[in-house]
Amino acid sequence: MKLHKTLIVGFAALTMTACTTTDPYTGETRANNTGRGILLGAAAGAALGYLTNTSDSDEGRTNALIGAGIGALAGGAIGNYMDRQEAAMREALTDTGVGVRREGNNLRLIMPGDVTFATNSSDISSDFYAILNDVSDVLNRYPATYVDIIGHTDSTGPADYNQQLSERRAMSVGGYLIAQRVMRDRLYVAGMGERALLISPETSAYDRQQNRRVEIFIRPHTS
Repeated sequence: MKLHKTLIVGFAALTMTACTTTDPYTGETRANNTGRGILLGAAAGAALGYLTNTSDSDEGRTNALIGAGIGALAGGAIGNYMDRQEAAMREALTDTGVGVRREGNNLRLIMPGDVTFATNSSDISSDFYAILNDVSDVLNRYPATYVDIIGHTDSTGPADYNQQLSERRAMSVGGYLIAQRVMRDRLYVAGMGERALLISPETSAYDRQQNRRVEIFIRPHTS
C-alpha cells in the first residue's frame, strides 16, 4: 500500500490493526500507523507522504491545486502574497508559544512540545486545538500554498520508535487540518524522529521539550 493511501486511512480511522509497535516506556502494544511505501524527500532524507490522490509527486500537488482553480503565483505577487499570509499568521499566533519564521518566500511554524503533545504521545493536547484552528483559518484564507507537516522527537528512547512517534504526530496534525477543511491535496506529512534536533546535546528538560515539536512549512504555489 502506498503511503498516501495509508495516511488517508489513518486520518479516517485513527487506528490500524495490520501493524503494531511496542512502547518502550510503558510496554504497551499500540497500533503503528506508519506507512510502508515511503518516498524519500529533500528534508534530510525524511520519509514524506504525499496526500494528493493524483500523483505520488510534488507535481501531483501542483496539478491538484490547478484543478481546483487555484492559480499559481508569479513575479512580485509571490512576495506580496506571502507577506500578507505571514502577517496573518503572526497575528493569529501571538502569545501562543508558536514560532513564525520567514525564510525567503517560505514560512516555517515551529510548534514546541509544551503546546503540542504530551511526552510519548501523538494525541493532540487540548490547548493545541485552538492554535490549529487559527492556523487552519489562515491556510484556508491563503490557499495558493503547499503545506509540509514535519514531526520531530527528542533523543530519549530508541531511534526507530522515535521515528514512528514523529510520523504519528505529523499525521495527527495533518488529519486535524483536513478536518478543518484545509485542502488535503496541499499536504505533505513527514516524520524526522530525532534526526533534526533544534538543541543538541540535550542537557535539560527544556531542551527535550523544544526538540519534541511539529514544524509546518508553508511554500507558495508558483507553477
